[in-house]
Amino acid sequence: MATFLYKLGRLSFRRRHLVALIWVALLTLAGVGAAGAPAAGNSSFSIPGTEAQKAFDLLEQRFPGTSADGATARVVFKAPSGEKMTDPGNKATVRETVKELSDGSEVARVTDPYQAKAVSKDGTIAYAQVSYKVSGMELDDASKDALEDSAQDAREAGLTVEIGGDALQAVPHTGSSEIIGIAVAAVVLVITFGSLVAAGLPLLTALIGVGIGVSSITALASALDLGTTTSTLAMMIGLAVGIDYALFIVSRYRAELAEGREREEAAGRAVGTAGSAVVFAGLTVVIALVGLSVVNIPMLTKMGIAAAGTVAIAVLIALTMIPALLGYAGRKVRPAGEKGKVLGRAKAQDAPASPNLGSRWASFVVRRPVAVLLLGVVGLGAAAVPAASLELGLPDDGSQPTSTTQRRAYDLLSEGFGPGFNGPLMVVVDAKGSDDPKAAFTAVGDEIKGLKDVVTVTPPAPNKAGDTATITVIPGSKPSSVSTEDLVHGIRDAGTDVRADTGANVLVTGSTAMNIDVSQKLNDALVPYLVLVVGLAFLLLIVVFRSILVPLKAALGFLLSVMAALGAVVAVFQWGWLSGLMGVEQTGPVMSMMPIFMVGVVFGLAMDYEVFLVTRMREAYVHGEKPAQAVVTGFRHGARVVSAAAVIMIAVFAGFIGSSESMVKMIGFGLAIAVFFDAFVVRMAIVPAVLALLGRKAWWLPRWLDRALPNVDVEGEGLRTASERGDGDRELVRA
Repeated sequence: MATFLYKLGRLSFRRRHLVALIWVALLTLAGVGAAGAPAAGNSSFSIPGTEAQKAFDLLEQRFPGTSADGATARVVFKAPSGEKMTDPGNKATVRETVKELSDGSEVARVTDPYQAKAVSKDGTIAYAQVSYKVSGMELDDASKDALEDSAQDAREAGLTVEIGGDALQAVPHTGSSEIIGIAVAAVVLVITFGSLVAAGLPLLTALIGVGIGVSSITALASALDLGTTTSTLAMMIGLAVGIDYALFIVSRYRAELAEGREREEAAGRAVGTAGSAVVFAGLTVVIALVGLSVVNIPMLTKMGIAAAGTVAIAVLIALTMIPALLGYAGRKVRPAGEKGKVLGRAKAQDAPASPNLGSRWASFVVRRPVAVLLLGVVGLGAAAVPAASLELGLPDDGSQPTSTTQRRAYDLLSEGFGPGFNGPLMVVVDAKGSDDPKAAFTAVGDEIKGLKDVVTVTPPAPNKAGDTATITVIPGSKPSSVSTEDLVHGIRDAGTDVRADTGANVLVTGSTAMNIDVSQKLNDALVPYLVLVVGLAFLLLIVVFRSILVPLKAALGFLLSVMAALGAVVAVFQWGWLSGLMGVEQTGPVMSMMPIFMVGVVFGLAMDYEVFLVTRMREAYVHGEKPAQAVVTGFRHGARVVSAAAVIMIAVFAGFIGSSESMVKMIGFGLAIAVFFDAFVVRMAIVPAVLALLGRKAWWLPRWLDRALPNVDVEGEGLRTASERGDGDRELVRA
């Protein structure tokens, strides 16, 4: 591995014009494709095999032309103070609005509030429901504009009008905090390298990599049904790892220069050593992201694969474009120890090396490993306590910012008709196998009326064949509540009894039931996913470190950091701690895909720091240092860079906390706090403490396994041997 990457680094340094041209051409090609592609929509949460999806499919078969999965909009009207929606003037305005809404070519039907009895008991609020023939992703802009124009006409007539439903989705934005995150990364890079040129290289390559990745996603979004969130998450992860991977290679390049090597040789060695760590670190992230496909949720699979593709691009750019740009930079990138013009010059290179902060900290931990280990574990355990109260759900209009019309429509409907009105349940009764379908429909309705937390049960609405009917159930609680989830399970349990008595099959669907099924699917997949990803990465790390205990320690440390991060997410987004500071306007259940997504992404990123930090220790140990001294040496060379990389990643992720989309905001916070816990508590404190306690046992590997494993030479021992023999330009020999 090191030999191949060494040659690749030198080749990229020499052929820098060709390498730069290739990457610029790829960026241009992706940009042109993105510019000419249709806009991405919002991916649905539908899952093949769930009861809610089966019910949707049944509706399509038995109620042809109803567009069961078509977009819907609820146009909510509120009368001025002191007036009623039943007043003649207000009534005329609403009916005129309904008429305007019915004119669209994609509109399937519009309900009149006065005929459908969709007026609140106090007469102040009414709503008209618009059903479309196509899904929200396929809805034309003209239809959305017509919906907004009709609402605006009613507002000008004196009514308060808001629009809910999935027909009019708010466009998510991240705000200025994303730019602040990149600015923080730039400042950290300048401080780390002391040079604007050296600091600019990781930023430039990361932006090019993210540009190619996100543009490719945008170009393929319509064809592959990739939602807007997919590109946002790919940008978030790709930007963070892209900067970090480039940072490690540039840092190693400067260290090689400081040892007196020529620039081309230094570039080759930097890619051969730090580049090996980049490859394996990137591979763990890709495994974790691609592994999301085991959950069998199409949207999550696409998000994982898209983000993994962006990470793969970041790895390739770090291995090829960084050495090419180092060739262009020439002497403007100085050896380690020379700070250049930005921060002034350091001491002369021949001055005796004094312990830096990293080596002093590592020496402290090696002297007191038990105290540091206990403090780190207890601290993370305390942070993880709120995770015991974790409640999962999926965001709806109630989680939108109060500035959006969807959220205001949600609040108006709750005010006029009760909180459960925003999450109606659709019960589909398949009586094709029943002797008396009508009796079966009635029996189902009667069973549901006797359940707890039911406000309204509409009469069964059969299809033309009379073998299938739909029943709408209005819960007493809001859609994301535990009570509504219990009601869904209660209806399904009651349906089992009805099936035994009548032969009819009862299915519960609707957006609320679909969200519940998605959450359950994610919960069931979490443990298998964790076993798969951690197992594969464990095997990979055994190959990298040639040790059993070091990968085991890495996996256990990851579990500590991810549980602590989940605890922090619960405290902020579910309990409301520091919610004002984080811009959380509505607390509630944690997004159901958050735990499994955090496990995947954080595990990959945690292994990044493990590989970068511990490979330096392994390198020192292989070169003859004692275990305790190898820990100190690893920190002397790697702690500063790993700390800078962690701060950069935290800043990039934290930048997405400013997003208007609750899912992106929550993921940005969760990943930022998880990286903080993992980098500064687990990798900087617990890891050296454990290695100090284990001593030589940390690097133990059974002889039979040592012979069976391939020698990937992450430490660059083969390069060291070749250099000593003076034939670095010839075929390198592995140690």
